[in-house]
Amino acid sequence: MQNVEFKAELRDPPLARAALARLGATLAATLRQVDTYYRVPDGRLKKRETEGEPAEYIFYHRANLLRPKLSHFTIYTESEARKRFGLMPLPVWLTISKSREVWMYQNARVHIDEVEHLGSYLEVEVLVTPDRHVGMCHILASDIRQRINPTLGENIAVSYADLMALELETAEER
Repeated sequence: MQNVEFKAELRDPPLARAALARLGATLAATLRQVDTYYRVPDGRLKKRETEGEPAEYIFYHRANLLRPKLSHFTIYTESEARKRFGLMPLPVWLTISKSREVWMYQNARVHIDEVEHLGSYLEVEVLVTPDRHVGMCHILASDIRQRINPTLGENIAVSYADLMALELETAEER
């Protein structure tokens, strides 16, 4: 599967919620998630545990770009992940805990994330489908960003795990 996504710092979560509501987005869910990132030789792999849901493994390739970018991903169940990645435990890199609000707007998922030890972020994901090509997904992602821009800080090119690794590295240097 593919989606177009972008992530940015979120300066004002309440204002972002108001902007999303004005846009016509609806709050679909509020979740607690723990993502365990593993070291794999190619791509990125994380185990996502969401309260009340079965764990899922998300394997993906995505460039680290500040602008909306294309992500290629596959979601595995626990048993599918064992078949794909083996029965031996994978080396854990980092664990990220967050609360996530999932807002829906047209064909986009907009996440307001409160990431422990990192802060507030907004993430937009637009799924590529046969009826919605990559170009259309880029347009929608950019349109959402433009409409809620006053609530956003800097664009983020990397995953939460990359941000946490940098934060831990910086803390060790102090």
